[in-house]
Amino acid sequence: MQKRTYLENVFKDLCETYNIHEIITPVFEHTVLFQRSVGETTDVVQKEMYTFEDKGNRSITLKPEGTAGAIRAYLEHGMQNEPQPVKMFYITPAFRYEKPQSGRLRQHHQFGIEFVGAESPLAEVELITLVTTFINKIGLSDAKLHINSIGCSNCRKDYNEALLAYLHRHEDKLCPTCRERMEKNPLRVIDCKVPSCKEIIKDAPRTIDYLDEECREHFEELKSLLDSLNIPYEVDTGIVRGLDYYTKTVFEFVNGEGFTLCGGGRYDNLVHEIDGKASMPSVGFGMGVERILFFLEEEGAELPAGRPLNLYVGILGKEAKARAYEIVSGLRMEGFKVETDYLGRGVKAQMKYANKLRAQNTIIIGENELKENKGRLKNMESGEEIEISLDDIKNAL
Repeated sequence: MQKRTYLENVFKDLCETYNIHEIITPVFEHTVLFQRSVGETTDVVQKEMYTFEDKGNRSITLKPEGTAGAIRAYLEHGMQNEPQPVKMFYITPAFRYEKPQSGRLRQHHQFGIEFVGAESPLAEVELITLVTTFINKIGLSDAKLHINSIGCSNCRKDYNEALLAYLHRHEDKLCPTCRERMEKNPLRVIDCKVPSCKEIIKDAPRTIDYLDEECREHFEELKSLLDSLNIPYEVDTGIVRGLDYYTKTVFEFVNGEGFTLCGGGRYDNLVHEIDGKASMPSVGFGMGVERILFFLEEEGAELPAGRPLNLYVGILGKEAKARAYEIVSGLRMEGFKVETDYLGRGVKAQMKYANKLRAQNTIIIGENELKENKGRLKNMESGEEIEISLDDIKNAL
């Protein structure tokens, strides 16, 4: 929890500097929201969602990702009427019924951002810059940016025809899932992780060769902006992302083992898919908290420890309890991190406990200290002791 809290605070502080505001959405939504937005042909909808009926016979689903709920909230609460763009971040649990394997959890947690209302590739650059800064701040060294463009519905039509023709030539070597996918949504085949399918996909038509003028200009401008900002990237035509709502830019931060640490992109049609009326250009990403922690540990990255314990107040005898706790409470109100004894231990045991807590300083309060209103403040690192008034502990610390 200490490590998670540190990551959350770094992420929240970064969002604050980027003027991105927090949103909290429900843990479950109406199932139709994910069928519309994530896509009925995706693995998420077909195999991984936790869907059930509530007592009102409504089909509801534990959210498998954060984007759909955030965009639903954006529309439901009239955020499209506010000055655009609207920039939202969340730290949320997500639920997917996946095969248990290393780094995959059926309940995991995501950092995510949704940037709604900007057509410019500067929106993608903003999120990529934020993720790059986050990765650098937490000390994760093995993470490389991969980008691609999958075009829009206009250029996807020609691409899907070319891809389908290619896949038909290799149909007998594709896995059963891909043979089903190729008829419903051929782009999904590019995302297959089965080795035999990956081998076939190597020579498949590439989305970037079928971009229309607008999508091509968008992608070229994105690359130019990243170059100008000295953000290294690799164009990876194998990235299509696993959700249907993406258009134009898709990106991932990938480590040397090929694991995705963060994935996102542009989804200009999602608002329309959910609302049926308005259309709003948008871009976002999601990043798995547990996966980031896992790879930080693998790299041996040291995250900063929590705040040190400023003072341990030892208590000797019943009479000293009230005064000792008054001191503890007063120092805590001043912002000091303070601990005391709740178990009636002897002095020696209390000092052992203070050592285990790595207290920077200790003071024992007993009958004599109460009478004289003085105590001996000990620096646990140097061993130095000073006699001080019990009313002056704050200044001494």
